[in-house]
Amino acid sequence: MLDDSPGTKIDNALAKLGKALETGDIDAAVNLFQADCYWRDLVTFTWNLKTMEGRDQIRDMLTRQLGAIKPRHFHQDTGEPASDGDGITQGWFGFETDVGHGYGHIRLKDGLVWTLLTTMTELKGHEEPKGIRRPLGAEHGHGKARRTWKEKREQETSELGYGTQPNVVIIGGGQGGIALGARLRQLGVPTIIIEKNERPGDSWRKRYKSLCLHDPVWYDHLPYIPFPENWPVFAPKDKIGDWLEMYTKVMELNYWSSTACKSASYDETKKEWTVVVERDGKEVVLRPQQLVLATGMSGKANIPKFPGQDVFKGEQQHSSQHPGPDAYKGKKVVVIGSNNSAHDICAALWEGGADVTMVQRSSTHIVRSDTLMDVGLGDLYSERAVAAGMTTRKADLIFASLPYRIMHEFQIPLYEKMRDRDAAFYDALEKAGFMLDWGADGSGLFMKYLRRGSGYYIDVGACDLIIDGSIKLKSGSDVDHLTEDAVILKDGTALPADLVVYATGYGSMNGWAADLISREVADKVGKCWGLGSDTPKDPGPWEGEQRNMWKPTQQEALWFHGGNLHQSRHYSQYLALQLKARKEGIATPVYGLQERHHLG
Repeated sequence: MLDDSPGTKIDNALAKLGKALETGDIDAAVNLFQADCYWRDLVTFTWNLKTMEGRDQIRDMLTRQLGAIKPRHFHQDTGEPASDGDGITQGWFGFETDVGHGYGHIRLKDGLVWTLLTTMTELKGHEEPKGIRRPLGAEHGHGKARRTWKEKREQETSELGYGTQPNVVIIGGGQGGIALGARLRQLGVPTIIIEKNERPGDSWRKRYKSLCLHDPVWYDHLPYIPFPENWPVFAPKDKIGDWLEMYTKVMELNYWSSTACKSASYDETKKEWTVVVERDGKEVVLRPQQLVLATGMSGKANIPKFPGQDVFKGEQQHSSQHPGPDAYKGKKVVVIGSNNSAHDICAALWEGGADVTMVQRSSTHIVRSDTLMDVGLGDLYSERAVAAGMTTRKADLIFASLPYRIMHEFQIPLYEKMRDRDAAFYDALEKAGFMLDWGADGSGLFMKYLRRGSGYYIDVGACDLIIDGSIKLKSGSDVDHLTEDAVILKDGTALPADLVVYATGYGSMNGWAADLISREVADKVGKCWGLGSDTPKDPGPWEGEQRNMWKPTQQEALWFHGGNLHQSRHYSQYLALQLKARKEGIATPVYGLQERHHLG
């Protein structure tokens, strides 16, 4: 009897694919793929983050890259059993290239490859010091003038940036910069993280007092040190701040707090940056080979301009500057915006005794936290998933294995289920006047986040206050102007105000490049974030990956790193490997360098 088990199907597919790639038979390799196929590569084949869609794109990539990459030794990971279901066979595999080891995921449909994920896990000869390569730490034996770990660490921190130069400078010491710094530390890449705040974690501590993670703990682990098993599901901002501070110290990161980056420029001849910072009241010039902007996926605060802002006598703040409700008891507050920050701030102000009105200028996607955790995240990031054997790494790779082009097809049924489950909740919101949407194609929160990074709220209670009128709502009309004591809407409504909070989001990350480097470089790189889906705030053409994130840009040696904790954890590995390869002089022939289509 023929063995047609899932494992055998995967073995056969990998054997054919491996043979074709090892022998350079591109036609044979391409013919193993479905007509509607996808190959997502994270560094191994393309030295890029790149998704090839269809046989023609796969053929082009292999024609350009195969000779240099030399992939081989494709083998199924027997520790992760293959599976069959809904006409799809899927499994996990390892492989190697001339310079690295890789890991991947494969889906077969009708015996042919439908989706393929290939990722770099390590560079040969530059593996992380873990497992059997774990450092000894204490130096046993004896010797004169031996230095302790503490003495070595003190020497490193005193010399790096002064007597010796870092290979990488990371501007921004929030979760993204810290995660990347930890990866680079383990790879032996001298790195300095520049942070304007006084302490690691202050980017969380200094936000409004009710801020907390809206993503659950299983989704939010940092590299190397997962949160403890008793860590709360939704961590408050100050607890996250303390964790980041602890993490920075125990991971031995060279973290320059209270340091302002004043300028940066790239010397095309010397292939190095000149980064001018101010530290301890003195100007310090750093000359790294690589510069990473980890200033937050959301970029610079977007503060709208309305007539009368100069005559308004009350306070005006962007949501990123809002301190919390304590000073506003009994005050009238108008919050412009209706996404995550707006809801959090409105709820906290109501709790603090303020008279608060939310101005909703455009529709918002709402999903209840409990429902999102169960339906949207439960199979990958939950206690249920952990009990079923799911690891963080496996969950990250499963999520990464779904090409962006078809990801919405997997998301739409989940959000239809959420809408049905919470139908009464949504009916009540709409009766209160709230304008709801489910994304341009009904694919919900994750696609909105990936496409535009805005337009949604994960409900942790504020919606009930809108439904019962505790938070007043004015929807469907934009701001016309401000007077001395009120916000006037275009429909003529006057909203008396002592405080106006602009919960109006953020611009593209390349705005930071314009400030620190030049407008010319910012425009050369173009817009950061978005997929090119041609949906609201994500203009086409289709990119297939996040614009300019975690990969080479049109500006040599300039990189962008950001996103939520999940993305900071997952993509920091691939960015760190790209930076390490360049430090070691390993050839990195980039395939499909992203073109600039939008300035920002």
